[in-house]
Amino acid sequence: MDTSLSATVDDPALVFYTDAVDRLERARIPFLVGGAFAYSLYSQIHRETKDLDLFLRASDMPRTLALFDRAGYRTELAFPHWLGKVYRGELFIDLMFSSGNGVSRVDDLWFERATEHEALGRKVRLCPPEEVIWSKAFVQERERFDGADVLHLFRALGPRLDWEHLLMRFGDNWPVLLGHIVTFRFVYPNRRNAVPDWVVEELMQRFSELREKREVRVCRGTLLSREQYLPDVERFGYEDARLQPHGALTPAEAEIWTDAIETKK
Repeated sequence: MDTSLSATVDDPALVFYTDAVDRLERARIPFLVGGAFAYSLYSQIHRETKDLDLFLRASDMPRTLALFDRAGYRTELAFPHWLGKVYRGELFIDLMFSSGNGVSRVDDLWFERATEHEALGRKVRLCPPEEVIWSKAFVQERERFDGADVLHLFRALGPRLDWEHLLMRFGDNWPVLLGHIVTFRFVYPNRRNAVPDWVVEELMQRFSELREKREVRVCRGTLLSREQYLPDVERFGYEDARLQPHGALTPAEAEIWTDAIETKK
């Protein structure tokens, strides 16, 4: 399967994307290609895309937006805690430095572990597959669920994944990873060994040792969906796991992200 960028976008988009990448490279702003392009290459499942997802460090966002402003593109910091955008007419590029829930923040390890592939007439670096899985695992909205993407990446890459690194990335959120692994072994009974037994045993041991903590009134569902668990926070007195000290977001950042639900509908 041809997974090059030039094979997955039409000509106007290709011109836009090529120009954007050229400008970033000339400005020496490090970036990684993610989204449908990385997923298609890793999973070997072709997916059409309406945009280009680029991942950057948060510290590089101000000069990146300024770079495209000077070039005459329209830009916006759509969500101050994770996402900027660059527009050319109806086409756009997403500039991501974290995730909507604040969990999957882009750090130096993303760049150290990036894979290199040919695209747009040059070598580009893709987001590491472990980081793709980490970020997708939490996307469990009513209108978008990336669980199948996670399972397809397990199926395609399982024996080659750095599972110790994945466990480190999930940290205290390891039950999310375990949930996807259980579903994977249900969906692909002939590929159960794509997830090493030691990983399953480690996570099941942790699961068996979980104890109810009645004093902890936090709902972690908001890490999976920004909408479906709002009643727990707004009506039933649970603390929002996205917010400090549980998570990375400030109340203002969470409010902006939540308010966009109504805009999207």
